[in-house]
Amino acid sequence: MSLVQETIEVDVPLHTAYNQWTQFEDFPRFMDGVEEVTQIDERHNHWRTKIAGVTREFDTEIVDQLADQKIAWRTVGGDVQQMGAVSFARLGDDRCEVRLAMDYDPQGIAEHTADALGMVDRRVRGDLERFKSFVEERGLETGGWRGRITPS
Repeated sequence: MSLVQETIEVDVPLHTAYNQWTQFEDFPRFMDGVEEVTQIDERHNHWRTKIAGVTREFDTEIVDQLADQKIAWRTVGGDVQQMGAVSFARLGDDRCEVRLAMDYDPQGIAEHTADALGMVDRRVRGDLERFKSFVEERGLETGGWRGRITPS
C-alpha cells in the first residue's frame, strides 16, 4: 500500500467545506479522472473513474463520519483497494483546513510507475486545489449531510 497525505487551507467556514465534501455526486466537478459518483445510501457510493485511459468502477463504504470533523472510507469488493479519511479543522470564522490521507494499492506497471513518480500525490493535491476553488467561488455548499456514521 502507498500513502498520500495532502492538506489545504480553504477560505470558507468549516461547516461549508464539510457540507460540500458530503456531496459525493459533485466530486466529478473538481476531482480529475472521476467521471461519476452515485450515492447508493448514506454509507455506500459507486464510482466510475477514467485515469490514463483506464476506466474503473468500484464501490466505497463510509466507515466513520462525524459532522465538521471527518469522513473515513474504504473500497469494498472489486480490484481497487484503498482506504482513507478527510478531516476538517477550524482556522477562523471563515477559514478551515482540509486534510486528506489515503492508502491505496497500485495495480499494474503503469500505476506503480505513477506512484513512484509522485503522480498520485500531485493528482490529489490538484483535486484539493480544485475543491478549494469550487467551494470558495460559490461561497456556499451545494448541499450537506450532517448524519453520524460509526465504525461497525
